Amino acid sequence: MPTPLLRPWRADDAAALRSAVATTPDLMTQLPVAALATEVACAAFIAEHLAPSDDGGRNLAIVLDGIAVGNVGLSAVDRRHGTAWAFYWVGTSVRGRGLAARALVALSARALDPDGEDLFRLELGHRVNNPASCAVATRAGFVAEGVERAKLAYGGERFDVETHARLRTDPAPSTPPLEVAPGTW
Repeated sequence: MPTPLLRPWRADDAAALRSAVATTPDLMTQLPVAALATEVACAAFIAEHLAPSDDGGRNLAIVLDGIAVGNVGLSAVDRRHGTAWAFYWVGTSVRGRGLAARALVALSARALDPDGEDLFRLELGHRVNNPASCAVATRAGFVAEGVERAKLAYGGERFDVETHARLRTDPAPSTPPLEVAPGTW
């Protein structure tokens, strides 16, 4: 099996992003699927939304055999309080391989390292009707903290969200991290 790794998104990942969007129906809740109908649009989306942000947020491509198959990232970085929001997705064709959990472990290790991003708390949430996402969070060492009722709305329907967090002081998860490409941070 090819060695998966994390690296920054590149313009030449546009075809892979387009393929993931076209074959992974539930990405419509996370990405502007209608706006990603062409490779040109996907390249523009990568440049505008998946590049590192001024607020310290970042997105990293989960890459398998040279092809971007998913994303892991941080947003809502608050340096004053040392917190950030973590998120992830992988395409349908690679689900069930542990890539999202391993990517989240690698990103979290860097973000919570005092010599890295120097954050103390990472938070994430998933719809309560998404047990696979819950399993990713749990395997990556994120502890469930509670349910926010009717927090998200998709297609006119409201969903409860279970929130999880990982603290710098929490024990490291047993899930091994993905390799991170040199020069990623």
